[in-house]
Amino acid sequence: MDVSKYRAASFNYADVGATSGRLPAGYHHVETSRVIGSGVEDFVAAADALMRWDMHRGTGLKVHSSVDHAVPDAVVVLALGPVRIPCRVVYVIDEANRQGFAYGTLDGHPESGEELFHVDYSPEDGTVSAHITAFSNPGRWYTRLGGPVGRRVQALFTDRYLSALETQCRSPH
Repeated sequence: MDVSKYRAASFNYADVGATSGRLPAGYHHVETSRVIGSGVEDFVAAADALMRWDMHRGTGLKVHSSVDHAVPDAVVVLALGPVRIPCRVVYVIDEANRQGFAYGTLDGHPESGEELFHVDYSPEDGTVSAHITAFSNPGRWYTRLGGPVGRRVQALFTDRYLSALETQCRSPH
């Protein structure tokens, strides 16, 4: 798939960057986390899987990106069967004990909003945790008609994202 056609696509929501602070009103909110491993090796493995789109691949999504890892302004188009899910990376978190990124939905995405993924390492107890924060609304006619089905799909993929990162921690490093 040629992702270059999405380079000029606009975000399809107004609150770009809002996952870095208080989530905006008027959207469905998701905030969840899970302990996925322990130790520096698990942190590095999970962070690498996240930043290189392997978390998404681990859910069964096809990944097409302008780059091999998440960087600001990178375009990634996820595919679930015939459905195209275009996003642009809004910002990246690159800290010693926290790695992640947020991406926002582009014109043509089934939803409208932003999602933040990050992996944290706690030096105090060695815990590695994965976090997902999102705000969204239906972005296309079929997701508006689908009503609560869209929320169920979002919940399913949120769980799959966390499970995919947890699997990375259990794999031999």
